[in-house]
Amino acid sequence: MMLKNKFLPSVRGWWPHSGIIAVVVLLALICCCRPVAASDVKNMESDRKDGVCWTRVGQPCPLKCAFELFDTTFLNNTKMLEIVRGQKDFNLPIITANRKLVASEDGGLRNPSYLVFNSGWGSEQSQHATKKFNYPSLSGIKKPRSEEDIAFMSVLELGELIRTKQITSKELTRIFLKRLKRYNDVLEAVVTYTEELAYKQAKEADQLLAKGVYLGPLHGIPYGLKDIIAVPHYKTTWGSRSFKNQVLDIEAWVYKRLKAAGAVLVAKLVSGSLAYDDIWFGGRTRNPWNIEEFSTGSSAGPAACTSAGMVPFAIGSETAGSVTYPAARCGVTALRPTFGTTGRTGVMSISESLDKLGPFCRSAADCAIVLDAIRGKDPDDLSSRDIPLGDPFLVDIKKLTVGYLEDAEMEVVHVLASKGVKMIPFKLNYTVDSVQGILNFTMDVDMLVHFDEWQRSRHDDVYEAQEQWPTELRRARVIPAVDYVQAQRARGKLIREVKESFTVDAFIGNATDWERVCLGNLVGIPVIVVPTGFKSISNSPHSNHTRRRTTITTGIYAPPERDHIALALAMAFQSVTNHHKQRPPIDNLGPSDPIQSLPK
Repeated sequence: MMLKNKFLPSVRGWWPHSGIIAVVVLLALICCCRPVAASDVKNMESDRKDGVCWTRVGQPCPLKCAFELFDTTFLNNTKMLEIVRGQKDFNLPIITANRKLVASEDGGLRNPSYLVFNSGWGSEQSQHATKKFNYPSLSGIKKPRSEEDIAFMSVLELGELIRTKQITSKELTRIFLKRLKRYNDVLEAVVTYTEELAYKQAKEADQLLAKGVYLGPLHGIPYGLKDIIAVPHYKTTWGSRSFKNQVLDIEAWVYKRLKAAGAVLVAKLVSGSLAYDDIWFGGRTRNPWNIEEFSTGSSAGPAACTSAGMVPFAIGSETAGSVTYPAARCGVTALRPTFGTTGRTGVMSISESLDKLGPFCRSAADCAIVLDAIRGKDPDDLSSRDIPLGDPFLVDIKKLTVGYLEDAEMEVVHVLASKGVKMIPFKLNYTVDSVQGILNFTMDVDMLVHFDEWQRSRHDDVYEAQEQWPTELRRARVIPAVDYVQAQRARGKLIREVKESFTVDAFIGNATDWERVCLGNLVGIPVIVVPTGFKSISNSPHSNHTRRRTTITTGIYAPPERDHIALALAMAFQSVTNHHKQRPPIDNLGPSDPIQSLPK
C-alpha cells in the first residue's frame, strides 16, 4: 500500500530522524518526574533560546523540551506539571482501556474506525443497483501453439479461449503455475503457491462450463493476490518476518468477488513488509525489465508477476503510491480506483481513509473487466460504496475535454487528439502547501492504531527495514490528537480546492510525481498507469548488449467516481499502440548480463 520513494529524495526528511521523541515522552510526560527547580527552568529557557534543547535529552525530566516537541511552549511550568499529572490520572486510564478493547490485535482486521472518509464530490449517493459493464465480444481468437504466447494473452482473449473450449481452466492453471515457479527464483515475487486450491477452482470452472454455465470473462482465469489479502488455509504474511507464519481464517471480500466470477487463485504475491516498499522477509522483488533493479512499492509481487506473464492479472493495493510506482517501474497497466470502490474486508489496514485495492493487468480493457468484478458495497467495510460508474466501453471520447500537464507523455496527447478528444494545456491549482505532511500524519497515525500491539511488544526491533515503519511509527506515537484532526481539516480544504480546479473531464501527467501521489490519495481520485515506451538504461556496463530497458509510463487521472473516463481514454490510446503488449527479456537478457539462463 505504501512505498519509500525511489525516484526522489525522501520526503520524510523534515522529521527528526531518531527515537528521541519516544524517549522524551517516556521520561517527561508519563513517568513521575521530580519537581522542576528554578535552576532547571532557567537552564531550559537558556537552552531553548540557544537552540540546543535537544542536547538536554537524558537529563532528569526535560519537561520544557518535551512540550516544545508539541509546539506548546506557551504553557507555563505550573500548567505543564498539571498536564503531566492529568496524563497519569485521566488520559492513561482511557488510553489503556481503549487499547485493551480494540488494539490487542494487529493489522486492523476488526473494529474499523467510524471516522469514515467519502471521496465522492456529489451531495447525494445513488441508491441504484450497480450495472455490469458491456464487454466487447471477440471472435476468431485461436489458441497459440506456444505456452509463452498464451501467457501474454489478455484476459478477454484467454476468456474467449475458455468460452469456446479451445483450452481448459486446468490447462491455463498449469501454464501459469509453471511460469510462477520458473521465474520466481530471479524475481522473488511469490510468497505462497496456492496450487491445491487453484486446481480445485479450475476443475469447478471446467465442470460449470461443461454444464453450459459461463460466468463471464474471468471464468477459469488464473490470478494472484497481494499477500495482505486473506484467504483461508493459506498464510497471509503481510510480507513481514513478524507475521510470516500467520494463517487467517478470513475470506477477504475481494477474494469472494473473484471466486464468484469464476477466477482461479494461483498464488499469494509479494507485499513489501507491512505494505511498505519492495523489501519483504524473503528478499526483495525485482523488475522483470531490468533484474538488477527492484520493483519499488509494496505491490511489488502483483506488478512483477503481471509484467513477466506469470499471471494474467493480479490484485494490489495502494495507500501512498503502491499501485502507481510498481506499475510504472515494471511497465504494466494498473488502476488505482476511486476510494471506496472496492471493499477491504480481510485486508491488512494501514489507513482506513487511504487504502484502496486495484488491478494490475496487461491492458486498460482488462483493468475494466477486473474492476467490474470486484467493485461494489462490502457490508463490513464502512467506506465502500456502490459507486454508479459509467460503462468505460460505451464512453464517447470525442465529447471529452482532457488536460495535459507539463510532465505528460506527449505521445498520449497526440494519439488522443487524433481520435477526436479535445486536448488542452492544464494545471491543477491549490493553495495547501503541506500535502505530503498531511499524508504522513494521516498514514502514520492510522498505521500505528493498527499495529499498536506490534510496537509495544517490540516486534519492530526485528523488522526487515529499520528506517521504514519502526522509525515512522515511533514518531507517530506523539502526534497530538488535535494536530491529527487539524491535518484532516487541511485535507478537507485540499479536497475543496482540487474539486474547484478540476475543470476538465480528465488530465494526463506523470503517475509517479510524489506530490501528485500524495494529493491523489488524500483526495481519493482515480488514476490509470499506462505504458508509453522504453528507453535504454543509462550508464549501464551492459547497455550495448542487453535487452534490458527502463519503462516509460504516464497517468490518466479523472475526478472521483469517473474511473470509466480514465479507463476509456487509456483503452483508446492502447487501441492504436502496442507498448502494453511488449514482453520483458527474462529469457534472453543478453550476452553481457550475469543471468544467462533459468531452470526449465
